[in-house]
Amino acid sequence: NALSSRWWCANALCECVNVFILFIFVLCFNREFLSTTSPIRTEDERKGTRRGKQPNNNNNNMGVLEKIEEIEAEMARTQKNKATAKHLGLLKARLAKLKQELISVKTSGGGKGEGFDVPKTGDARVGFVGFPSVGKSTLLTNLAGVYSEAAAYEFTTLTTVPGVIRYKGAKVQLLDLPGIIEGAKDGKGRGRQVIAVARTCNLIFICLDIAKPLGHKRLIEHELEGFGIRLNKSPPKISFRKKDKGGLHITKSAPLTNLDDETIRTICAEYRINSADITFKEDSTEDDLIDVIEGNRVYIPAIYVLNKIDQISIEELDIVYKIPHCVPISAAHKWNFDDLLEKMWEYLKLIRVYTKPKGQLPDYEDPVVLKNGKHTIEDFCEQIHRGILKDLKHALVWGSSVKHSPQTVGKEHSLNDEDVVQLVKKV
Repeated sequence: NALSSRWWCANALCECVNVFILFIFVLCFNREFLSTTSPIRTEDERKGTRRGKQPNNNNNNMGVLEKIEEIEAEMARTQKNKATAKHLGLLKARLAKLKQELISVKTSGGGKGEGFDVPKTGDARVGFVGFPSVGKSTLLTNLAGVYSEAAAYEFTTLTTVPGVIRYKGAKVQLLDLPGIIEGAKDGKGRGRQVIAVARTCNLIFICLDIAKPLGHKRLIEHELEGFGIRLNKSPPKISFRKKDKGGLHITKSAPLTNLDDETIRTICAEYRINSADITFKEDSTEDDLIDVIEGNRVYIPAIYVLNKIDQISIEELDIVYKIPHCVPISAAHKWNFDDLLEKMWEYLKLIRVYTKPKGQLPDYEDPVVLKNGKHTIEDFCEQIHRGILKDLKHALVWGSSVKHSPQTVGKEHSLNDEDVVQLVKKV
């Protein structure tokens, strides 16, 4: 019995050793198999993993988007009243900072958008922005005579297609931009490149399909607003100057119905601004103050071009005409183009000034076109040649900007559309 029990123990021990050896063999084999079948990574990815970094570069992007969604959801839940004004102002400031962070993020290997960088030419630039298949390419083709591919499927235009028209003596550059989609400001569908080009325009045509819901109008406005573009608005009349010390000094030239001192200080604290002079010259909101602090907003006029009016009735067309900043057209049939171009000229705020050499008739064929806000004799001279101003004695002006024609004026005189100017040099 003792001999049999010893034999049984020895046999059991041998079995355990065999099982252990088999387990070690299987484990080693699986490790070798997994290492040979795993995806091949680049040297940069292996180095990044050793340093504790993830190869995926979109993690930070997704984190910012999630924070933006959380803040927007909290703002939607919060009722707007005096008790919550400070909290809402803080949320808006945080939201603006996150959106700016999202815009400024540079993805690796992104580079410049090929086909989006178009040299600026002419007296003004107009960009066509809209969803795919709303008639932007057809509009450019029929307005400027430049072929831009149009088809029944979406995303026909993949790069910026430029064109030029001459209207009332001015040379206007038109840009047919690729269609954007919801989420374009966050980088979807190369939306950032498209909206970045739109920021350089003097006027934006927001092209919409009249047969589709006007909710598309609000979506495009939301995408452009998220990229720092303010449509049909003027810059807030807020003076903001940072200081090294002295605290916040708030001056109100007009009563503020939407802001109080506590909310202003909360917004400044979010931007780590402890000392500054802030002067409010009109009734302003939290968004106005945030825009001034950010300092990178652009204010661009916009016209809503409602295409395909051949698909609606006269009664519906009368209703459409009541929408502000709107021009209904038919790009395919070239309907109402005159109204669109006239509205474009009105929103660009360009003026034409004709030159008159001494003893000759004015040159009405080739006017000098001055841009919005630069209408003086000094701007007129700079537009012709920078060296003229130093030799200028005075100017003779004929037109609506003077009381009698001709009238002698200095370089600070403001000109009106279709004035005639003769420059007199120093002897």
